[in-house]
Amino acid sequence: MRIVKITEKERNNILQNLLKRSPGQYEKYEEKVKKILEDIRERKDEALFEYTEKYDKAKINAGNIKVTSEEIEEAYTKADPKLVEIIRKSIANIYDYHKKQVRYSWFDSKPDGTILGQKVTPLSRVGVYVPGGKAAYPSSVLMNIVPAKVAGVDEVIMVTPPGPDGKVYPMTLIAANEAGADSIYKAGGAQAIGALAYGTESIKKVDKITGPGNIFVALAKKAVYGHASIDSIAGPSEILIIADETANPRYVAADLLSQAEHDEMASAILITTSEELAKRVSDEVDGFAKELSRSGIIKKSLEAYGYILIAGDMEEAVATANEIASEHLEIITKNPFDIMTKIRNAGAIFLGEYSSEPLGDYFAGPNHVLPTNGTAKFFSPLSVDDFIKKTSIISYSREALEKVHTDIEDFAESEQLTAHANSIAVRFEK
Repeated sequence: MRIVKITEKERNNILQNLLKRSPGQYEKYEEKVKKILEDIRERKDEALFEYTEKYDKAKINAGNIKVTSEEIEEAYTKADPKLVEIIRKSIANIYDYHKKQVRYSWFDSKPDGTILGQKVTPLSRVGVYVPGGKAAYPSSVLMNIVPAKVAGVDEVIMVTPPGPDGKVYPMTLIAANEAGADSIYKAGGAQAIGALAYGTESIKKVDKITGPGNIFVALAKKAVYGHASIDSIAGPSEILIIADETANPRYVAADLLSQAEHDEMASAILITTSEELAKRVSDEVDGFAKELSRSGIIKKSLEAYGYILIAGDMEEAVATANEIASEHLEIITKNPFDIMTKIRNAGAIFLGEYSSEPLGDYFAGPNHVLPTNGTAKFFSPLSVDDFIKKTSIISYSREALEKVHTDIEDFAESEQLTAHANSIAVRFEK
C-alpha cells in the first residue's frame, strides 16, 4: 500500500479522489435509468418481466414472480443448518439493539388548556432491495427487515434479482423468512426500484425503499425520491483505521482488506502516528493479498483508493478522520475510548483490537447500512427511525389562545398574510 505523510495538499487530494466514488459522479447512467423507470411506470409488469429477462436472463411472469412458501421450504433443504442457526442468533442481536431505538407518542398538557404532542406512526408498506450479482448478502436482508419490523411496519416487501434459473439464492430467502418479510419478489436493478416506487400489477407501491445496490439501483432510488421515500444513496464500502504504535499490524492489515474485497471502488485507509507500524501493515497487506480469494478485486481497490497516512500526532489523525467521515472507523490505540470522544464524523465506530469491522457487518446488532462518501457528516445509520413518521399534535382552549392571539395576529401581519391573522382574530370578535 502507498504510504503518505499527511499535509493539507495531500489531504485535499485524497478527499477529491474518494469523492470520485460517489453515485453522484455517474451522470452518464442517469438517462438509461430514467428510461427504465419511465417504462416501468407506463407498462408496469410487462416492462418488469422484459427487463428481468434482459438483465437477469430469467423468464419471470405474473405466475412466478412472487416467491412461494414451497420455494422457501426448498431453500431450507439446501442450507447448512449451522448457518441458519447463526442467522437466528444474529437476528436476536439486531432485534435487541434496535428495540432500544423505539420512539413513542407523547403529549404535554398544561393547566391553561394547552396540549402539545407528537404522534409516532409506523410506515404502512416498505420495500427492501437486496442485491444479487457479484455476491449475495443475507446480512443486508436482516439489517433492513428487522428494524422495519421492530418499528411496526405493516407490510415489508422484499425484491431481489433471480438467477437465470428463476430462483433466488437460498440463504437470501431464509434470511428474509427468518427476519419476517411479508412477501418476496424476483426483481432486481433499476426496474425493481421503479416497481416499488410506482407499483405494478404484481408489486404494490411502497412508502419507502431501503437497501443497497449497484450504481443503477442507487441512481434509480435517487430518481424516484418523492414518489417514495428512500434511506440513502449508498456508495462503495469504506474503512478507516486510526492506530498507534500499540496496534497489531496483522490485525490492522486484515481489517483493511475486509472492506477492500467488496469491490474495485472500495476504500481502505490507515491513519497512524507510527512509521514503523505503517511499514509493517503494508507488508502484511501484501502477504494477505496473495492468499485471499478476491485478491484481484483487493489489488485494484488498494491501487485506486487505498492509503496509509502518517500523522504528526493523534490530533492530526483525528482531524483527518473527521474530514474523511468514513463509513466504518476502527480505533486501535492505547486508549480507544478517549479517541472516540473526539470523533464527530463516522457511520460506525469500532473500539479496540477485538472489535473488527465484520463484527458489525454480521452479528453485534447495530445496523450495517451506513452513510458513505463523507455523508457521515450529516447522515446516520439505518435505524427504527427510518421506518416511522412523526405527526405534531396541537390543541389550545379558548382561554389559552386568548392570551396569545394578538401576538399571532401581529406576526402574521408582519409577513403580510392577512388571512392567517384573520383566522385567529375572528375567534375574538366582539
